[in-house]
Amino acid sequence: MNDEELRVFAKKRLKKQADFKQYLWIWAGVSVLLTVIWFLTSPGEYFWPIWAIFGMGVGALFSGIDAYGKNPKVITDSDIDAEVAKMKKNS
Repeated sequence: MNDEELRVFAKKRLKKQADFKQYLWIWAGVSVLLTVIWFLTSPGEYFWPIWAIFGMGVGALFSGIDAYGKNPKVITDSDIDAEVAKMKKNS
């Protein structure tokens, strides 16, 4: 992998990390907003905002793994060549 390919990969990874941080702020804002709405309309009753908070949390989890996960797989030209060779062998 040459320097240009590494730069492109690093740029994509930094973009994912910035998007993840922005998503966390949005998640926090939506969570607070929904909790305030719940508190003003039906305090002490069923805490329905948990469903949106949980759903967005699952999205945050996978987004964080994608942005900061260990061993990110870089697809190189040799990986592509090996896959093409495997496909030719199987057909």
